[in-house]
Amino acid sequence: MVSPSIASATDRAAITWRTVARLTLMVLALLFLIVPHLLYRAVGRPSPMVMAFLNAAGWIAGLRIRTTGTRLRRDVLFVSNHVSWLDILALGGAARSAFVSKAEVKTTPFVGWLADQNSTIYVQRDTRRDIHSQANSLRDALARGRPVTLFPEGTTGPGDGLLPFRASLFQAVIPTPPKLRVQPVFLDYGPEASDIAWLDPESGLDNFKRLLARKRPIPLTIHYLEPLPDKAEHDRKVINEAARAAIAAEIVAASAAPRHRL
Repeated sequence: MVSPSIASATDRAAITWRTVARLTLMVLALLFLIVPHLLYRAVGRPSPMVMAFLNAAGWIAGLRIRTTGTRLRRDVLFVSNHVSWLDILALGGAARSAFVSKAEVKTTPFVGWLADQNSTIYVQRDTRRDIHSQANSLRDALARGRPVTLFPEGTTGPGDGLLPFRASLFQAVIPTPPKLRVQPVFLDYGPEASDIAWLDPESGLDNFKRLLARKRPIPLTIHYLEPLPDKAEHDRKVINEAARAAIAAEIVAASAAPRHRL
């Protein structure tokens, strides 16, 4: 499935004055926040500047977020659909979440450094021998109490449906730590989803430039769904299926509900 806004793999998003203006504002926000962030890091304290930057960058990019449901604050693994790089700004800012990300992000210039500042957990999804150590890394992060988001589709999807979930990393929460809850989340871009989605053959850079060039704001509703029942948290396949079913049901419900105008 390819976004209707993407004509071919050879098309390249134009750099417009909006792109330049928004990127400049993001850089200024980073420069303003980086000194206090580094001071927090120097004294070994969690930095609220990371959340502040993600919120600011999301707003500058055009995100206009509303939420439904009750968000768990600590000791939670969010399980979410994945549509765009905007998802990171949204959940990192609004939910103060760290993320599980593919290992290539760590070596991406500048982006890798930004991901490190948010305590990203890197995984090699296709390397079976590393699954145990990766699961331990995720389990250690969850033990510290901070929310962590897992995108079990493993890649970005169309936004109006779900790709198959990958159950392997749910092994990190088996057996489930005593305080941990698993909360499904649906990131709902509404009718804009097909235009927001980052899908083949579009490159990540072109998607970034294209979204920054948009004239209209980007409405996003974050649906925090009911945490999974305890009985579903004892088997990774059961967690996988229960989380996917909850998000799929919310997609159907949201598509039938009236939309809020900005």
